[in-house]
Amino acid sequence: MVWFDLDRLITDLFKTTVLPGIPVVLWLTDLIGLRTCQFALLVFLIVFVVMPIIFKFSFAMQKSILFLTFISYPPNLDLKRPEKSGLYATRNFYINYRDQEEDLGVDIAVWHVLPNDLVRRYAKELHVDENTIPNTTISTEEPSIARGGSIIASDGADNQTDQQLEQRFRPIEQILRADGFNPSDEHHQKELFEASLRATTNDVVLYLHGNTASRGATHRVELYKMLRSLNYHVIAMDYRGYGDSASLSPTERGVVFDALAVYQYVTSITKNPVYLWGHSLGTGVSTHLLSLLTEMSLPGPRAVVLESPFNNIREEICAHPFSKLYRHLPWFDYTVSRPMYNNMLRFESDQHIAEFRQPVLILHAEDDLVVPFDLGYKLYRKALDTRGKSWGPIEFHRFEKSSHYGHKHICRAPNLPEIVVRFFHNYRDAQY
Repeated sequence: MVWFDLDRLITDLFKTTVLPGIPVVLWLTDLIGLRTCQFALLVFLIVFVVMPIIFKFSFAMQKSILFLTFISYPPNLDLKRPEKSGLYATRNFYINYRDQEEDLGVDIAVWHVLPNDLVRRYAKELHVDENTIPNTTISTEEPSIARGGSIIASDGADNQTDQQLEQRFRPIEQILRADGFNPSDEHHQKELFEASLRATTNDVVLYLHGNTASRGATHRVELYKMLRSLNYHVIAMDYRGYGDSASLSPTERGVVFDALAVYQYVTSITKNPVYLWGHSLGTGVSTHLLSLLTEMSLPGPRAVVLESPFNNIREEICAHPFSKLYRHLPWFDYTVSRPMYNNMLRFESDQHIAEFRQPVLILHAEDDLVVPFDLGYKLYRKALDTRGKSWGPIEFHRFEKSSHYGHKHICRAPNLPEIVVRFFHNYRDAQY
């Protein structure tokens, strides 16, 4: 520990004295002119002193750097038309709720992606080419696992059970076969998609994305396609400030309550199991949401997947590539980390994970440069140490560096479908 502190001290000394001293030495040895020396010192002062001080006192800048809502991709994306992103049979809609603390109405933009087995069943009515619908099955002797999120009767079920399952589709068929039905009409879509949540036996995945872009980012769409091919309903949302949701400045509390509004919408319609899937910053939203549901004594989801998670924002800031120039400055904590913490931009997953009982699956790639693998593993170890023995289990799956999945593309792992389906299936009927 002493050697670590000494190394840190030497690094701090280098950053704060040697670096600005270099142009002075060069000027004293006549290698550069006085104006060049002054310019170099001015740049150092602005970059390493003035900017951190501005960051400390600017809550708006802190939120901007954390949420990165100004970064948008892919270009020219029409979020109102998910089919342009390759998502057939997908509804775009908006949930409005009242933020009581800020006393304002908030519109949250949402996509509802229908599971492939349902789309295949009604491909003609939905105007979908059946040949374009992929089918992913899991190699297993258990039919319910092989079908992913579509829970079917066991081999021992009788004909009456099969008939009951068929009857569940009648509300959907009544809507599809009504005179004048148009799958592109907003009113008809609302009826159909909400009926599909009520009538089908498919489980639901609520996806909470990370910072930058929107629910239409290409790597997110890849994940939706994988989950729908496993026959899950996928609900993807944009927090305030993202995509075409309410043009409001996000805060930790704000985005968590946005997610709560969408979760309550889903659970008000379907009694089927619902799972959370958070990625990157969305893992912080997920754990905070689960903690909030527990605090409010509200029924929570059956389980949660944390993809590329960090343990808390304070440590993530220090590890993020953006902070590479600043993290060793003696005043980094005073001007960067501590102000964000004091302004309630914390996302303390390492605290929240000990406040809810649901099973947890952590996915992390060893070559993740945005959220280092060590932070995800640190969260896992913290969970093992702090969660109750009778609570839902916590699983950790690492993806080798040689696979090159990085921060965004674990969805491309060939073994991911089996990992996810087995995890969801194991805990779909469990109560914690």
